[in-house]
Amino acid sequence: MTTNGNHDNPGQLTFAVPKGRILDEALPVMARAGVEPEAAFHDPKCRALAFGTNRDDMRLIRVRAFDVATFVAHGAAQVGIVGSDVIEEFDYADLYAPVDLGIGLCRLSVARLAEDGENPAGASHLRVATKYPSLTRRHFEAAGVQAECVKLNGAMELAPSLGLARQIVDLVSTGKTLKENGLVETSTILEISARLIVNRTALKTDRRVAALVDTFRRNAEGAGGAAAA
Repeated sequence: MTTNGNHDNPGQLTFAVPKGRILDEALPVMARAGVEPEAAFHDPKCRALAFGTNRDDMRLIRVRAFDVATFVAHGAAQVGIVGSDVIEEFDYADLYAPVDLGIGLCRLSVARLAEDGENPAGASHLRVATKYPSLTRRHFEAAGVQAECVKLNGAMELAPSLGLARQIVDLVSTGKTLKENGLVETSTILEISARLIVNRTALKTDRRVAALVDTFRRNAEGAGGAAAA
């Protein structure tokens, strides 16, 4: 297995994968598609961000989920895996998500303190804590409410009890974290799954990218996933 992930090789494809909740589920999917990282990728003491793979023409980069979309959209990486929440939040024109991998399932939801009521009748303004300001504004605008978004990257559940924001918009899986912090889920904005994403230009100009899309699509369909729009 090659270990040249940090070397500058202009002929290499760069595959961006997210740190966090999706990665553990993504690695077996990638392996079935013939993409496996070098041993250092699995070393918790390793601080590298770029890694070689079992393919000499491909390296992996491991970055934050939001950055996966940015790297791929701008062509710094040609392929990546990220949740549909990130895709919808940024809505990059140069990013294409052709395959729903059927992993990383959760939802983006609105929540508030259990003892708090719904919006007062006729209220047209609401402060909301979230790391998804674009999706949040669009959701509340559809209900005729102007959302003032307070950008947080974590500890979202604290915002209502500390008076920072009346409601939050955050990822929800089981709902246990909300319940333990005295919050209730009031509506779902988006059902989420992980997608294979590619740079549109790379898809048109590099046959290896198209071949990867076909391989991931076959594997996803075999596992119950589907092609994405």
